[in-house]
Amino acid sequence: MALLGTLLPVHAAENAGQTEAVITQSVTAEAHQQKAKPAKHSHATKHKKPGKTRPATAAGPAYSTRPEVMRFADELAARRNLNPQWVRRAMGQAALVPAVVRLMQPPTQPFVKNWAAYRNRFMDATRIDAGVKFWKDNQATLARAEKEYGVPSEIIVGIIGVESIYGRNTGSFRVIDALTTLAFDFPASHPRAAERAAFFKGEIEQFLSLQSRLGADPMLPLGSYAGAMGMPQFMPSSWVRFAVDFDGDGKIDLWNSPADVIGSVASYFKAFDWKPGMPTHYPVSFDAAKLDLDGLMAPDILPTFSVASFTAKGAVLEGAALQHKGPLALVELLNGPDPASYVAGTENFYAITRYNWSSYYAMAVIELGNAVKLSLP
Repeated sequence: MALLGTLLPVHAAENAGQTEAVITQSVTAEAHQQKAKPAKHSHATKHKKPGKTRPATAAGPAYSTRPEVMRFADELAARRNLNPQWVRRAMGQAALVPAVVRLMQPPTQPFVKNWAAYRNRFMDATRIDAGVKFWKDNQATLARAEKEYGVPSEIIVGIIGVESIYGRNTGSFRVIDALTTLAFDFPASHPRAAERAAFFKGEIEQFLSLQSRLGADPMLPLGSYAGAMGMPQFMPSSWVRFAVDFDGDGKIDLWNSPADVIGSVASYFKAFDWKPGMPTHYPVSFDAAKLDLDGLMAPDILPTFSVASFTAKGAVLEGAALQHKGPLALVELLNGPDPASYVAGTENFYAITRYNWSSYYAMAVIELGNAVKLSLP
């Protein structure tokens, strides 16, 4: 995603308006995909070049017969000064993918959020062991990224692990198919269908402009069902804005270069105001006599409260949290029928949600990264 990695990133998720229900749906799709087709690589840094593997998803009719798609192709080519025949050919060869439409459908049953269940999808031995290997193999690069961008290694490692299990699952949909399907056949039943379709039209434009600059074949890259690409599952617009050539070889490769992936994730967080040295969250409890839970929850996960205003509404902080200088937010993580979990989120917690618009996602990234760090020899 961002990413939507197997989750939709802001770079996919924020921009694509991802809900918790869709996030869970995409994680389930990831699990089914892995079960049906196990990863062939024996370790995290062995990847196939984009397009070397055939798409594993069935596609429907090509878009060459859709006049509105061909008009869009001509307009895109004119806006971006691209070869119009090249653009028409790329978009005309794109095919509608029914699975993509199905995955974007709103849930048909009431969705019950459950942090414990969500967490368990990521805190497994396979993912943690892969993270340890990735960290050991790229220790110097992670340290360099942390020094240059101020983003801790465990956050970078957590992101890559949640998004693609360190490159083991970068998606099996042709990116051009996924983007075109969502731009022109986004499910009308979705409450924000028009806005989402417009977003994906913008992503097609970014994707084809990028492929043209690279002299690359737009029919080859494979990604998530939302068109997110590579180990960090960047949407095309995020690739254009935030990806960096961190290994210095003159090109950016988010499929096969762990250095480019590490640097690009760090670059992303720096762009979204990561605060070096700041914790992501603190423990919080409540003073029942003073508690104004509605007031604490009103800003959602946007850090708004000073320590004084936070505690005045009945939140109880201890230790270093009482000396925190920036704003805080009360982050609620529902646990289905069980009591909810709460933390006091900082600006850095909020920064992680800019990668994927979900407090559940952010906590999964934090906990996976910390678990990997604690498992290092």
